[in-house]
Amino acid sequence: MGVNLRTNVPHSARVYDYFLGGKDNFEADRTAAEEVIKIAPYMPTSVRANRDFMVRVTRHLAAERGVDQFIDIGTGLPTSPNLHEVAQQAVPAARIIYVDNDPLVLVHARALLTSTPEGRTRYIQADLNDADAIIDSPEVRETFDFSRPVALCLIAVVHFIRDEDALHSIIDRLMKPLPSGSYLTLSTIALDSAPGKLVSEAVAQHNRRGIMSKARTRSQIEKLFTGFRLIEPGVVPVHRWRPDEKARLVNDSMVSMYGGLAVKD
Repeated sequence: MGVNLRTNVPHSARVYDYFLGGKDNFEADRTAAEEVIKIAPYMPTSVRANRDFMVRVTRHLAAERGVDQFIDIGTGLPTSPNLHEVAQQAVPAARIIYVDNDPLVLVHARALLTSTPEGRTRYIQADLNDADAIIDSPEVRETFDFSRPVALCLIAVVHFIRDEDALHSIIDRLMKPLPSGSYLTLSTIALDSAPGKLVSEAVAQHNRRGIMSKARTRSQIEKLFTGFRLIEPGVVPVHRWRPDEKARLVNDSMVSMYGGLAVKD
């Protein structure tokens, strides 16, 4: 299968991988990432805190709320622990569908498909902008039981949708078919996070490199959960969402991401 990786153009998934200390990136990605770090030295810490948020919220959903069906859009490159590893540790029969639009993620998708014997993982190459294609895909329809709750996970991806109306429409289209008791969790760049002005400068640098994104206020992020019931502690800096001992050690000034979890009643 021929895959055009466009290694001379930075891609968000590969830049994110570099921030996490990964090796699945190219010179264009590393250059873009280092330019952002010069402006915003907090970035690697913030990205790691966001990854840890994913782990905690997934563990909470699986271990404490019994959720065993997850769709993770904007998966990124495999970085252990992946979402399915966290979910299936708590619920071995959990089913997970990963979605991403980076061809390199497709190349490495087999690392995302190492399910437990009882559970199942699948991968879809698709774009968040095409919500209908994702939610109506054969992979989703064949993998999930829509009589039971599904968790929609939009971790560090919604900031790539800059139009507010478009983003609300995407979330609505993805959540509408999911049954009552389903969950929405997301994290995104926050303008009023502790790093303050540096956030806008870092986003501007990303945009200059062609990785178009948008930072939002806490109020704007809360509105993304409109129609769903936020779970305590609401929308907060990702390292302050039900923190474990590791998260409590993270300095507020080093995190630019807010996240939350809500349930569809």
